Amino acid sequence: MKRILLTTVSLGVLGLLSPAYGADLPTYSKAPVYSAPVYDWSGFYFGVFGGGGYGNHNVNDAFGNTGAANFTANYSSTGGVAGGEAGYNWQSGNYMVGLEGDVFWSGIKGNDASGVAAGAFPILAVDQDNMRWGGTVRARSGFTVDRWLMFFTGGYAFGDIAHTNTDPALGVDRFTVHANGLTAGAGFAYAITNNVSGKFEYRYYNFNGYNRPGTPLTINGQLPYTTETTYSVVTIGLDFKFGGPVVAKY
Repeated sequence: MKRILLTTVSLGVLGLLSPAYGADLPTYSKAPVYSAPVYDWSGFYFGVFGGGGYGNHNVNDAFGNTGAANFTANYSSTGGVAGGEAGYNWQSGNYMVGLEGDVFWSGIKGNDASGVAAGAFPILAVDQDNMRWGGTVRARSGFTVDRWLMFFTGGYAFGDIAHTNTDPALGVDRFTVHANGLTAGAGFAYAITNNVSGKFEYRYYNFNGYNRPGTPLTINGQLPYTTETTYSVVTIGLDFKFGGPVVAKY
């Protein structure tokens, strides 16, 4: 009888103590799932770039258009470019906006000597353009996928274009045009490290036409004329970014 009583009491005591001991045991929860950090394009940056360009030049004077074309003479130009840039990006979610400025050296040049020699144009003088340098101030906007950025850009463009008109009998007229106009383009970039990114970019430049007046002829005996110039430029570059967090996601 005593054994039965002691057993009953012992089981009762253990039943009372079990919740108390259970409350002292540590509890465990599942750790959050870790995802790789997401790159943020925000911050100041500067960089360098280089590439090549193609120019298209239309010359118009009192001789009028050549056939059905909208020019008296036409020629192209090619050459390399190299320069530097600086800017600032703001990123919110997957969208980025920014401002950027650049200055570049240019070796894009060409002339219409072959067309004049072939009698394709109603002129005897040869025109040549040599873009010496240029620069832009632009807005940028884009869409990001982590370290990838696709962007569009546009703004104001300026630069110096050396123009030469050579008449085989009347001599040379050479002057520099301080050109200005508009530029627009697009490209993509990839953040190689948290501070260094590489990019590929295309840009189109449309400079205001310039004219060479005469009284009544230019200084080398030509009819007054105007020249309109556009360029297409493709570049690759590297940028170094300051600031802008790399945000961890959970």
